Formats: sequence, structure tokens, C-alpha cells
Amino acid sequence: MSSLYIVLSPAYLQTLSPSLQTLIQLFVNRLDSVESVLPYEYDVFDFCKDDNERRPSENLGQVLFGERIETSPYKFSFKKDVKCQELCTKVYTKGKPEDKNMLDFLKRGMQLNYQHHWIVDNMPVTWCYDVEDSQKYCNPGFPIGCLVTTDGRAKDACVINSEFNKKNTFYIFNHVAIKITYHNGEGEGWRGARLVAATLEPKSIKNADAEKPTCEGLPMEVPGEFDSDLKITYTYSVTFEEDAQEESGWKQVHGDVFRPPRKGMLLSVFLGQGTQIFIMTFITLFLACLGFLSPANRGALMTCSVVLWVLLGTPAGYVSSRLYKTFGGEKWKTNVLLTALLCPGIVFADFFLMNLILWVEGSSAAIPFGTLVAILALWFGISVPLTFVGAYFGFKKPVKQSFFTKPVPGIVMGGILPFGCIFIQLFFILNSIWSHQMYYMFGFLFLVFIILLITCSEATILLCYFHLCAEDYHWWWRSFLTSGFTAVYLFVYAVHYFFSKLQIVGAASTILYFGYTSIMVLIFFLFTGE
Repeated sequence: MSSLYIVLSPAYLQTLSPSLQTLIQLFVNRLDSVESVLPYEYDVFDFCKDDNERRPSENLGQVLFGERIETSPYKFSFKKDVKCQELCTKVYTKGKPEDKNMLDFLKRGMQLNYQHHWIVDNMPVTWCYDVEDSQKYCNPGFPIGCLVTTDGRAKDACVINSEFNKKNTFYIFNHVAIKITYHNGEGEGWRGARLVAATLEPKSIKNADAEKPTCEGLPMEVPGEFDSDLKITYTYSVTFEEDAQEESGWKQVHGDVFRPPRKGMLLSVFLGQGTQIFIMTFITLFLACLGFLSPANRGALMTCSVVLWVLLGTPAGYVSSRLYKTFGGEKWKTNVLLTALLCPGIVFADFFLMNLILWVEGSSAAIPFGTLVAILALWFGISVPLTFVGAYFGFKKPVKQSFFTKPVPGIVMGGILPFGCIFIQLFFILNSIWSHQMYYMFGFLFLVFIILLITCSEATILLCYFHLCAEDYHWWWRSFLTSGFTAVYLFVYAVHYFFSKLQIVGAASTILYFGYTSIMVLIFFLFTGE
């Protein structure tokens, strides 16, 4: 393929005054052939030449590879179609040795299938033609011409036209129909235009009148035997068609990406609660890393978590209300109440049932009734009002959307990587909970926590992109469930841990184990989904 040079950028051309001519210069490169290792410069052949020929500067690599780029007589104005423009007429007179030599060299080039290589605005001019099975093949070059042998066999490009059938005859491509495709930037917020493709179709045409070519008629024949005078008129035509740039993939649904999801109320509630749990976990682990929550200070970790959760009702209400407003929701009171009561209510109900079993069994692990009342007081006296405060500011803030999307199969796949990040630490955490072992590695746990956040985010964004490419705008729930599905793997691992590592017997103990595990899985689901 030839090297490319920019003559004059169309993006710049379109910014010029409309009264100015916007010239596009076509460059030519060396001619080469797959049947010969000898390339030749454009001027070696007897083609039309530029009156003011100039060569762009070439770098060392281009010189070493034999690139020979120069200007051509093909010049046209941007967005100005040309139907049939004459370049020049070459006359070969019988009896003139120099004319015979030039014509023989031209025939030799057609016989060896030498190829033109042209350049427009830093792009190769390609030749596209139909092949078998209705497929199209594009080549960065096009032939000088072709040959029908003395036995009537059409060689190379002569097979594409049934009119190329005369024995011992060369057919020179003396006309090119050039098609320039450009993209207008007005619809994308930038001024100007740029060329996006340049193609041509070479043709062999014998013009009856060289001074008034019509670019129509029979093929231009060059006899194998030079027994009479010959005239070859070179012409070209140019057309501009604007590139429609058909959109595909996620671009098809770019206007639907922020369309409200189904059950948007529930999703906004889950995201609000997930935010509350996320901030609580982050602060707790950070304080533990600093040594404020040492395992030697029994109960400090749980006390800190509960207090933080109570005080973080404001972020939960704010995120939930903001997202619900983004969905166009109007039942703001229902949204706030569900954010404050739904998930905590499920956790408290599960916890209360587990506590009833402990009371019935007479276990010392049963929570005193007074403590339950205190927890309810903290919940309804502090957390719920703070949730309303956050929701108030969330609903007052203008709507702004900035989220991503994912597919249903991606939900299952999306949880694998995040679970892999916590797999090792999960074993030690479960040991500390159920096997009464001390856990001291809070620094490493905090690092795993950060890795988990990054992995959840990247997996969700990646799968969201794939989903948008499938032209489906239903992404809100899938983006939440993709990373939230990590909680399912957590539950599966907890089941495996129960049967392989623990010696728990009895229905009460089994119900307690899975009851508390369900609370942990729900919290983890909200945390990772957020």
C-alpha cells in the first residue's frame, strides 16, 4: 500500500469562506506488480502529468521502500461534482520510434498487471469490485489495463467485462469514476467536514471526439500490433455523496439509555440502602485499620457498625430519592418510607425470629428484650428521620443521570470476579464467626475491600457496554444485579462451608446458621449492587 499525505484537510476547507475554491489534490505513487519485483515511478509511463509537479518530502523509511509520491493532474473542488473532465490526449504515430517505445512500455505494464496507487487527503483510493457469492473485494490499487491473449484468454481485470473479448488486444483504463465520501460535522456540534473514504471505478472508454469526450462508448482498444496511429484520451469524473454513517450497537439506543426502568421504586430503594451499607463498611474497616476497633476490645466492631448505620440514614435517603426522581417518580413519600423501613425491616424480622429460637432454646446468645427496644428506638428515632432529611435534599436537587447497563447472562458472570477477590478472606471471616477464632487482619481486609469495589465497578461497566452494543436499553436493574449477584456466590459458599467445615447438629442451630447467613447475604447483596 502506498504511503499517505494530507494535501488540504476538508475539515479546514469547510471553514473557509464559501466564495473560495476548496481544492483537493490527488497524489500518485509508484506503480508495482505482483508479477514483477520492479516498481516504476508514475512519470516513467506515458500518462497525463501535472504541469506544476511537486514532490512531498519523504522520510527515510519511504525512500528505503521505494515510495515515489508526486502530484497528479487530478484536481477537483470539494463538493463540486464533475461528470466527464478531460485530462489530456496522448497520440502515438506509426513510424516514430519514440512513440513505439512508449506504447510498448505501456503494453508491457498492462501485460504484467502493474497497479496504480493513488492518494487523496491522506487516504488510499481503493478499487472495489464484485467477486463470487455476491461479495465485494476492495484493493488499494487498480490496474493500468488488461490483456486478451492471442488465443482469446482474458487475463487479470479483463475478466470483469464481457466486452473485453478481442484477441491480441490490450484494454487501457483511461477513465476513472472517483467517488469521495465525506462526513459533515454540523450534526455533531463541530464545524466543517472530513473525508472518510475515496473509491474509484476504472473504465476503458474510446471517445469519438477527443476535444468533447462523453465518457461513454466502446472500450479503448490498444492493438497488439502497432500498425496504425493511436489516440488515447484520459478522462475522469468525481461525485460527492454525504456519508450517512449508520449507527449500530449501543448508538442505536443512546436516546433510550436513561429511560426509566421497570420497578424503579424498588431499585432506587435498594441503591439507597446499598449506599448506606457501603459507607458504613468503609468507615468501619478504615477505623479498624487505624487500630481503633481492636478485637481485644470486645464488641467494639459491632457497636461501631450499628451506630454508623443509624447515623448514615441521610445518604441512603438522598441517593434513593435522587435516583427515584431521575426515573420520573412522583410517590416520594412511599420512596422515603421504603428506604427507611424495607431492608432494615427484613433484617430485623429475620433477626427477631432467630432470637426467638434462641429464647426457646434457652441460649445465652439471646438478645435481651430491652436491647431490642433500644435498637428499635435508634432505628425509628434517628435513622428514619435522617433518611427523610436526606430524601428532602435529594428531591430538591435537579435531575442528573449518570449510570451504566448490563445483560441477564452478565448478571451471573458479573459476580464471579468480585467473589474471587474475597474468596480467601471469606474463609477466615466465617471461621471467626462460627468457629470462634480471632480475626486480626483488618489491614489486609481493607485492601481486599478496595479491590472488591474496583472489581465490581469494572465488571459492571464492561458488561454494561456489551449490553448496550446489543441495542437493549434495559440496563438499570442489570447493572445493579451484575455485581450484586456476588451475594449468590457468597451464599453458595456459605452452604458449602456449613456442610464441609462445621459440625452443627439440630434444627435450631441449622436455622440460626442460615438465618444469620441470609442477613449477611442480603447486606452483601445491597453493598455490591450499589
